[in-house]
Amino acid sequence: MKPELTIQLMDTHAGGDVSRIVTGGITALPGDTVRAQMEYLRDDADGLRRLLLEEPYGIPEMSVDLLVPATHPEAAAGYIIMEVMGYPIYSGSNTICTATAVLEAGIVRKQEGKQHFKLESPAGLVSIEATVHDGVVEAITCEGLPSYIHTHNASISVPGIGKVNYSVAYSGGFYALVDARSLGFDLTLDEERRLAETAHAIVEAIQAERGFSHYTLGDVGPLPFLHFMGPVEQVAEGYYRSRSATYVHPGVICRSTTGTGTSARLALMNHEGRIKPGDKLETISLRETGFIGQFTAVEQEGEYQVVKNNITGKAYVIARSDIVVNCDDPMVECDGLRHILTS
Repeated sequence: MKPELTIQLMDTHAGGDVSRIVTGGITALPGDTVRAQMEYLRDDADGLRRLLLEEPYGIPEMSVDLLVPATHPEAAAGYIIMEVMGYPIYSGSNTICTATAVLEAGIVRKQEGKQHFKLESPAGLVSIEATVHDGVVEAITCEGLPSYIHTHNASISVPGIGKVNYSVAYSGGFYALVDARSLGFDLTLDEERRLAETAHAIVEAIQAERGFSHYTLGDVGPLPFLHFMGPVEQVAEGYYRSRSATYVHPGVICRSTTGTGTSARLALMNHEGRIKPGDKLETISLRETGFIGQFTAVEQEGEYQVVKNNITGKAYVIARSDIVVNCDDPMVECDGLRHILTS
């Protein structure tokens, strides 16, 4: 009898975006940092990402987070993020979900009230503040990556749409930021399919016309994200709210507004002089869920004003399961996967 190959999962969601946390079934990956382990997974073992984001096990709208031992002495655990577009080095919603899973799995012991610990992402150490009440993780606040505006108020001609104005932010990946109303959108759930089709055309046009380079990381690949922005309303002193929708290329509108999308918005509001350190922006999704981004500080890095920020949200555990991997199943592609599975 062949040994049964299984992968242990804890499915979670934050703002509606499902993150599948892989808690077991994968061998130790080579690499002396989480970033190096991510690069190995990307280049030599992409089968795990494909398996869990494609039929029959998953759908592209999900994300996957593989828990790995931390390589930094200050971190409680490491994690590698996988999405339909590949391997982002950071994600706010995935970090919120992973931090919750680490607490629920007992890797970090829950403490009543506020507690602090660190995780190691491919982007580096991430500080986490968890709020626990009666044993329930009520909120996670995590650092957003330092974010900045690379390009402000550019325009491009998009086939089937016409002229589109956009800005580009970096907040863990490059984001095209587009005013939703200028394209006739109110950012309601019934517009989801048209939003995806419109964003696909815009991203394809931008990718064909130009690339973007980070001021320290260099070339990080083609622009993968687009964020539709609704009007910003001030609801209290230093507190703003805006409807939002994030698109991941190719074809996915996120259920949440995303943490990196919210960080990108903070960078744009700073660039345009509409926000100051200490202020908060709550982004509201098509499904009426939200994240809160706080602008904490700004630093000058060469020609760029870099915004430091944090993101707050709540994750829910929705399933704990063992995925049985049957490589004889014609629906299952085990290339790029067998060598990292434990029996």
